[in-house]
Amino acid sequence: MKYKAIFFDRDGTLVRGDPAWTRFRNERLEQWSGREFDSSYDYFMKMFQRVQEGGFPFAPYKTVEQELDFFRQWYLYVFEDMGITEKTAERADMLVEKLWYLKKHPYPETVDVLEYFKNKGYKMGVISDSPPSLEMTLLNCGLHGYFTSFTASSLVGAGKPDSVIFKAALEAQGVPAEESLYVDDCLPEADGARALGFTSFLIDRNENQPDSQWVIRNLRELVNFVERKGRR
Repeated sequence: MKYKAIFFDRDGTLVRGDPAWTRFRNERLEQWSGREFDSSYDYFMKMFQRVQEGGFPFAPYKTVEQELDFFRQWYLYVFEDMGITEKTAERADMLVEKLWYLKKHPYPETVDVLEYFKNKGYKMGVISDSPPSLEMTLLNCGLHGYFTSFTASSLVGAGKPDSVIFKAALEAQGVPAEESLYVDDCLPEADGARALGFTSFLIDRNENQPDSQWVIRNLRELVNFVERKGRR
C-alpha cells in the first residue's frame, strides 16, 4: 500500500496543554472566590453546555470572534457558580485575552515526525474536535506550516467518530481513506476512522491499552510502520 496522506488529531496526539496556563487560571479563580476550582472535564462540559443552551448568538460558534464571546460567557458562568461577583466583566476579558486556547506545546517527537512525512511528500491534515481557533493554535506552537487542511468539528458541524468529519478531511485533501493514515489518542475516534478505511492508530502514551498492531506509544512508530511497508 502506497499512502498519500496522513491525518492527525491535535490534543493528546500532536500537542499537549500548558501546565502553567492551568495553574494561572486555577489560582486566579481560587483567589477571587476563596474556593477550590473544579478543573475536571465534567465541570468544563457542564459550563460549556450551559452556554450552548443559553440562546446566545455565538453558540454554536462559527468564527474565532464568536469563540471568544462564547468563552467569555463560559467564564461568567463559572464566576456565578463560584460566587465571584466583583469585576466580573473585566476578569472574564482578562482570562479570555491572556489564556484562551492558544497555549499548546508539541510533544518531543512531533516536529521530527512531521518533517519526515513532509519530506516524503505526504499530504498532511489535522482532524480535531475543536473550535474555529484550530489553525491559530497550531500557528502559535509552530506546527501550522506542515498542514494543508484543518478540519474542525465546530465548522463541519459534526465531531469524531462521526463519518461526516472524516469525509470532510478526505475531501479537503482529495484522497481516499484507503490511501490515508490517521492517529488519535481517543480509541472510539481511531476506530471510527478505521471503519471508514483509514489505516488508523491509537496513540497511547501512558500505556493504558494492551499491545496491538493498531496501538502506538509515540508518533515515531508511524515512521517505523511506513518504512516497514516500503521494504515489502
